[in-house]
Amino acid sequence: MTSFSSGPAAAPTRIHQLLDSWVHTQPHALALQDPGLALSYLALKEASESAARQLADLQVRAGDRVLVVGENCAAIGVLVLALSRLDAWSIVVNARLSEREIDTFIAHSGARRVIYTCHVSADAQKHAQRHGALAQSWGEIGTLWVGALAREVQPEPCSPEARDQVASMIYTSGTSGAPKGVMLTHANLMFAAASARDIRGLGPGDLIYGVLPMAHVVGLSTQFLGCIASGAALQLEPRFSPAALAQALAQQGVTAFVGVPAMFAKLLDWAREQGQALQAPALRFACVVGSPLTPSLKAAVEVALGQPLHNGYGLTETAPTVAQTRIEAPRRDCTVGFPLPGVQTRIVDAGAGAEPAAGGVGELWVRGPNLMKGYYRNEALTREVVNEEGWFNTGDMARRDADGALHIVGRSKELIIRSGFNVYPVEVEQALNSHPAVVQSAVVGRTVEHNEEVVAFVELVSDAQPGEEAMREYLRERLSPYKVPSEIRFLAQLPAAPTGKILKSELKTLALQGRTPL
Repeated sequence: MTSFSSGPAAAPTRIHQLLDSWVHTQPHALALQDPGLALSYLALKEASESAARQLADLQVRAGDRVLVVGENCAAIGVLVLALSRLDAWSIVVNARLSEREIDTFIAHSGARRVIYTCHVSADAQKHAQRHGALAQSWGEIGTLWVGALAREVQPEPCSPEARDQVASMIYTSGTSGAPKGVMLTHANLMFAAASARDIRGLGPGDLIYGVLPMAHVVGLSTQFLGCIASGAALQLEPRFSPAALAQALAQQGVTAFVGVPAMFAKLLDWAREQGQALQAPALRFACVVGSPLTPSLKAAVEVALGQPLHNGYGLTETAPTVAQTRIEAPRRDCTVGFPLPGVQTRIVDAGAGAEPAAGGVGELWVRGPNLMKGYYRNEALTREVVNEEGWFNTGDMARRDADGALHIVGRSKELIIRSGFNVYPVEVEQALNSHPAVVQSAVVGRTVEHNEEVVAFVELVSDAQPGEEAMREYLRERLSPYKVPSEIRFLAQLPAAPTGKILKSELKTLALQGRTPL
């Protein structure tokens, strides 16, 4: 177990040590709460130490991977810090994922144990039951379900260096449809946490409303660890509700909220439906992440909340933040702001191999202490996206203002971002193509206000008529809810080039001409 230092001067080398200075200076200040549990900084430290001992009793070793299946709750935060104490890797996954996805992550990671937060998630309960997990008391954080020990798996090598030791692994689907396990080191996550603290001006007395899933990088690094690095308090919610957010802003003293654009749009819709103005007397920082911000949404939110709506940009591979607008200098446009101090960016004209002229568009490349260690068990893919000089090709298209602010103008990959979640078309296509009535399929994104939708085009075998809803039900058994297409359109034949390659450009045009989404 990693040694604990109570002195405020020790430089942290592990994410759990972000607690140390606050345990020393404000032990009884609120650190973490969910609807059923509140933990002070001292209580969080003690709970994570107790959980680390329990994990060790469950034969979790340094270098082991441990999957946590659940939804936002204080227990997940405790487990992440406890696993850090053991030098084990935490892998938080959303319980709302399909059986296939959860099982794929367990197999790919070689998880030593799987733990389920069934007390906040009926979906976690279903996964726990089908895996034969058993309920176990975990002291102050309550009852968690624990899966069987995978005796055959081997631990990964460990390092005392924060830049080398993996703290967490986050899964994101790849363009091949296979899972990508993004290895984030302690140094990666502590850099992201400190950057969130400094750029957003977070500190003791702040209350952060945390509805972004901790299974995703923003929820884990800048929301949870950013809070712990700041001495602030984090209010965790398992799922987003505009009514709950409105109530928290109005009555609970929330000072900071980060969400995807769709959350802000739904908050405004709720207020209109209720016929009442939003109240946020303590709010001083609001920011969008995960999807493009539109000028109309930015303007509407700023009027409704009486605060600037900030913007940022990042990826799972960059832990996540690359750029962020500055709290002391809010922007009127929709730029994602300036690169974080210590993060280098360059824009590359793919054809010329050099940065285009001022204002020109090219691929965005990133290098810095936020960059992942690599993709787990996939060195070839890591080398494909990170060159020998340490530059990571984001696959996104960007331009730079004269003052250095970045604008993301598109994606060179086929990635669809739906309500902040990444959807790779090939994964949906693979699920569609597994249906016996499907000859082939193609999936594209369709931009709607503040969001993107998934649209599928399907070519059926002769005389097959499964129907759209039946096809959607088939996909629900194989995909996460956010990956299930908003519209499924059946065509006699998909448009194709002479080579047989499906012409997705034509399908994108058809998608824009589509009927009103379901």
